[in-house]
Amino acid sequence: MNDIARMITKLEQRRATIDRAISALREVEQQNPDSSTAQEASSGTSKPKKRRMSAEGRRRIIEATKRYWAKKRAAEATKSSKPGATKKVAAPKKTARKRRSVKKAVSPAAAA
Repeated sequence: MNDIARMITKLEQRRATIDRAISALREVEQQNPDSSTAQEASSGTSKPKKRRMSAEGRRRIIEATKRYWAKKRAAEATKSSKPGATKKVAAPKKTARKRRSVKKAVSPAAAA
């Protein structure tokens, strides 16, 4: 029992120390309220804003992509028009086949 009483006394002392530390921190916070709100705002508790692209930016990207593919197609066309060049033919796409359910013919003799 003596050990338990000593442990309780030590824990109460620690609690008193922690309470003093908390009260000191609250005093500091009250003296400097601007810095605490700035830290809360920058702590990242809210979601970051989603970035949006403007219509003009989207249009520029579309135009650049079209120019890129036009140049690429033109380069492919000049390669294939050269003598001795072979034109690649795409393989036909494989399609999924549907399975048919096959019913087994049951003879009348086997059913009886």
